[in-house]
Amino acid sequence: MGEKYGCKHQANPRLFLVKKHLLGAKIVGVLAPLKGSKYPCIDAHLHVVDFLQDTGGLRKCLKYMDKANISHACVFGLPVTKLWASWERSSPGYYLGDNSKCYYYSAVDPFIAREYETLSPEEQQRFFLFIGGFNPCDKFAYKHIERMVKYFPNMWSGVGEILFRHDDLTNLTYGEPPRSNHPAMDSVFELCADLDMPVCVHQNITSVGTNTYPMWLYELEEMLQKHPKVRFVWCHCGISRRVYSPVYYQIVQRVLEHYDNLWVDIAWIVFDDYICPKGVPDPDWLQLCEKYSHRICIGTDIVNKFEFLPATIQKYDVFLDALSEKAAKNLAFDTAFNLFSKVRA
Repeated sequence: MGEKYGCKHQANPRLFLVKKHLLGAKIVGVLAPLKGSKYPCIDAHLHVVDFLQDTGGLRKCLKYMDKANISHACVFGLPVTKLWASWERSSPGYYLGDNSKCYYYSAVDPFIAREYETLSPEEQQRFFLFIGGFNPCDKFAYKHIERMVKYFPNMWSGVGEILFRHDDLTNLTYGEPPRSNHPAMDSVFELCADLDMPVCVHQNITSVGTNTYPMWLYELEEMLQKHPKVRFVWCHCGISRRVYSPVYYQIVQRVLEHYDNLWVDIAWIVFDDYICPKGVPDPDWLQLCEKYSHRICIGTDIVNKFEFLPATIQKYDVFLDALSEKAAKNLAFDTAFNLFSKVRA
């Protein structure tokens, strides 16, 4: 559509990183040909739209899920969309494409719901749909969830991915910085507790400018302490671009020990940079995942580019191979299934 009007989207730097990772892995022999995982698995973190709210559709997603050996997927939209600003001659293709802002976009949830309605009952059972198209700083946010449940009943398995503290995205989004302990979230979390819906949150532990001290970890802990009846999933374990910690596994271990209502997914950068750097499983993370395998799940964090599903999910095989059979099965399938299959609100 963009080329029709004389413009082209800028390249998505995230796709470049994926391609770079896959090429590097092929060179060192970590990944076999791109056939997906050898483990039957659930993708616990998949965005079916991009930051322009475009999608290839759930049927295309199913096609590549089959190639990847992914039986089910947790389907997120994106709660924000990228503005094409008047001063930018080329349209952006990603939230980091230029300096223009992002804004909250509630239409994403009904769009995904309508996509879901076109599927057969058997196909629908393979997706766990999440509600996420609301401003987490708005004390009326809970009303959006109520409306989605009312107008699209028996469809929703959770809420998320709620984008709280992020990297550059926080500064690029209109409004006040969202945070996991924001007062607007109390009514959202109380509603989720009533509906028994798990909540997936993106909450970095610190800012890019203060990238070695966990200055925002207390916000996550306040959320966990205040809402003990909610099952929370900490996406990426709180890691994002340019956020570092030499003992990060100890931080994750401590919060898992202290909060029984917390699960984590190990998608995106935390896996590549900490858990399995250069395709070599880290011993500390192996021990952590062995102990808490019933509360840890894997995901691709693909943003609409479903053709990358087989290669991205396959990268976990080398790590799963190093775990016990039970722990590997938990990370690949059982943890996510037990967590997300309980509810269709």
